Amino acid sequence: MPHLPDVVMWSIPAFVLLTVLEMVSYRRHPAQESGAAGYEAKDAATSIGMGVGSLVFDALWKIPIVAIYTAVYELTPLRVPVLWWTLPLMLLAQDFFYYWSHRGHHVIRVLWACHVVHHSSEKFNLTTALRQPWTTLTVWPFYVPMIALGVHPAAVAFCSSANLVYQFWVHTERIGRLPRPFEYVLNTPSHHRVHHASQGGYLDRNFGGILIIWDRMFGSFVPETERPVYGLTKNIRTFNPLRVATHEYVAIARDVRAATSWRERAGRVFRGPGWQPVRTTVGEAGETAPARTVAPERVA
Repeated sequence: MPHLPDVVMWSIPAFVLLTVLEMVSYRRHPAQESGAAGYEAKDAATSIGMGVGSLVFDALWKIPIVAIYTAVYELTPLRVPVLWWTLPLMLLAQDFFYYWSHRGHHVIRVLWACHVVHHSSEKFNLTTALRQPWTTLTVWPFYVPMIALGVHPAAVAFCSSANLVYQFWVHTERIGRLPRPFEYVLNTPSHHRVHHASQGGYLDRNFGGILIIWDRMFGSFVPETERPVYGLTKNIRTFNPLRVATHEYVAIARDVRAATSWRERAGRVFRGPGWQPVRTTVGEAGETAPARTVAPERVA
């Protein structure tokens, strides 16, 4: 198999340059909108710290993941060569599975506990792209089909890195809407601002990585209309990287400990982030009736 470059490492100088340019643009032309625009020193530092930490933890998670992928690759009789015309198809396939991984990490709470890190900033700028989780061990199962179809694990890693690098530039408010053909096919800053918004109509929308066509095909696309309010529906109000990385796992553990049945415990882990059990109440005559379910307070 031909050598594939480490796309993320090669892109770091561009990340730094673009971030500095965005910071300068806000210094010279401050945003007129709400406080969500621009930079805040502690927030940016936390995002960068989370990004550096993710490189360390991803190196640890890579050991068991590579072992599993290698085992699957050795078991399948299929082989997809890395050629000039197969690589775009691999990127397309990886982007498809990324869509489902991303969507799954929004609707299954234990997976959301990993991904919530990326949504925890109330700012939206290029440093937000660096706010990456430290527990990405939950991502690997979504790409097993590619390995089983004969795509080399290194090719999957290359495609995943290319997808991640592409998404860096969509984390900005300094770019408005692009011409319609681009907006229709690609994930753009406008589409991704919706994804990071905490308004009800914007929640759990626009999951695409490179392409937005998956959202259009599978009913999760929403265009940007009103100005997004970034962050979580219940913000965590901390810049401590350890708390940012683990707060939802702590919340899950607390809810599981307080649960009154195994059904509720399973729901607290595997159902949506805003799921609440239906309680029953006893009336004056002794009859039972379902209590009104608490409105979901989704930390999303």
